Amino acid sequence: MNQDGSYLAEDSCFIKYHSQDAGVINKNEDPDVEKGGVKKVESPGIQPVNSQPNPIPNEKGILYANQTPESDNSTVNGEDDKDDFPEGGLKGWSVVLGSFCGSFSVFGIINSTAILLDYLQQNQLKEYSPSALGWIFGTALFLTFFCGAPIGPIFDAYGPRALIFAGSILLLVSIFLLGLCSQYWHFFIVYSLLNGIGGCLINTPCIASIGHYFLVKRGNATGIAMTSGSIGGIIFPLMLQKLFPTVGFAWATRILGFILLFLLAMTNLLVRSRLPRKPLVSMKKVAPDFTTFKDLPFTFVTIGIFLMEWGIFVPLTYITSYTTMHGHSAEFGFQILAIMNGGSFFGRLLAGIVADMIGRVNTLIISIAFCIVTCFGLWLPAGDSTPMIVVFAVIFGFVSGSNLSLSPVCVGQMCKTENYGRYFATCWMVVAFGTLTGLPIAGQILTVSGGKYEGVIIFAGMSYVAALACLIAARVLRVGWKISVVY
Repeated sequence: MNQDGSYLAEDSCFIKYHSQDAGVINKNEDPDVEKGGVKKVESPGIQPVNSQPNPIPNEKGILYANQTPESDNSTVNGEDDKDDFPEGGLKGWSVVLGSFCGSFSVFGIINSTAILLDYLQQNQLKEYSPSALGWIFGTALFLTFFCGAPIGPIFDAYGPRALIFAGSILLLVSIFLLGLCSQYWHFFIVYSLLNGIGGCLINTPCIASIGHYFLVKRGNATGIAMTSGSIGGIIFPLMLQKLFPTVGFAWATRILGFILLFLLAMTNLLVRSRLPRKPLVSMKKVAPDFTTFKDLPFTFVTIGIFLMEWGIFVPLTYITSYTTMHGHSAEFGFQILAIMNGGSFFGRLLAGIVADMIGRVNTLIISIAFCIVTCFGLWLPAGDSTPMIVVFAVIFGFVSGSNLSLSPVCVGQMCKTENYGRYFATCWMVVAFGTLTGLPIAGQILTVSGGKYEGVIIFAGMSYVAALACLIAARVLRVGWKISVVY
């Protein structure tokens, strides 16, 4: 839908039909008009002559069968739309809080991947290559996003409760069993499979439920919920730094499990859906909806997010081993990841606010451009310079904070709210292959280059360059080259 001015999420969902265009008498101007906008007929035996086709009842008025609905910016900001979306309130913000706790559990662990990879590389799995270890964490990320394909339609049909409960069980079992693992296949089953599937069952309903309560403020609400992953990425590394040498790996992960138990209990209590359920007619409804890719802007957004996943998880996963390889202590390696996630917290929070003002896709494009600058301008020449590494961690954390938090909102901008779960799931089914392959590719580059990180950094930076090109293409196809357009 092309308009001049602003392009807000879900514009196509809220259509006001102008009575003067439809030929329908305004019920506020004619006392003889009954509810629904149809003029009363005095004699029941005589039907009025009308050259217009038969009207079709619609929830916001009368729409003729051969007529194309019109819309304007008031469709988002009008009073009727405020009734459709609470934009807050006790229920709305309680869902955000529940999603915050769920994202804390899922992405707090994901943002601590560098700590787990570095520890396993030096202890239980020290005989394996970086590429082999990359498959453990890449598979977990892959399942977290890929399984959204069936989860989205199931969420649309049955709501979030059963999905989140099942995911909580799997995630807790994964964390509590992690301390018992000693071989490669142990970690693959316990961490990659159980953690990945459990994370997906929690993540997809949490993000999609926010979309049921917020439209205009969706970027801000989603950003607030997603900041929890950064907070987890601060707390968990610093906590594990203290626990690993004192209580050992097994009890450190069990303590982490008890923290997740509390967070997931809150998630199960607070997250709920609001819109009417869509019946799951057949198993075909569970399959990804590839017809969505007929929309080129949505296709470019999906490819852009795919490439962005290649870029973002490389620094998040390898920053700790990078610092220790350049002569810094393991303690500093734990701390630098916490510093990066600290920057990400403020980046996610600010990105949501800015996105609601200048546009979600616009904000994501700007943040990715800065990610390119930090990778090539700060990380690549950093070497063993402590100040340079710290500056990179802070700035990259800040500018990349919106990468994950705004991506679902940008996808939601491409569809109606009631189809959000399906679009979200279809997009992330494709994006998941980026998370699956990104870390093993980076690990193989590291192995081939003899442990030098220049190739890994260039891989991350060029992934961001390609992602930027795709998102710009999506924006141009939708709204043109005019920079002032809010989209």
